[in-house]
Amino acid sequence: MKNPNRETVSKLEQLPNIGKKMADYLEIADIKTPQSLIGKNAFDLYNKLCERTGKPFDPCVIDVFMSVIDFMEGGEPSPWWEFTDQRKKFLKKEGGKD
Repeated sequence: MKNPNRETVSKLEQLPNIGKKMADYLEIADIKTPQSLIGKNAFDLYNKLCERTGKPFDPCVIDVFMSVIDFMEGGEPSPWWEFTDQRKKFLKKEGGKD
């Protein structure tokens, strides 16, 4: 996919790093449109996903959520794994595990 335009994307699957399964995860966390990602917290979305499904997910899901929030808030489309260090630093600071 070419670089999506954050102003015109209308479906979650049009976002960088988002396929069908990840779009489903976002919808479970109450994200229905790309624009609804603006101002959201990836950790909160992840926690909501885990609570609603009753199971833990790989923490890399947080990285994916971070990547699309960043994109919708004006960042360049970036691979999700570029957010892994940021997640790990945050969790370490909060006393959690990575």
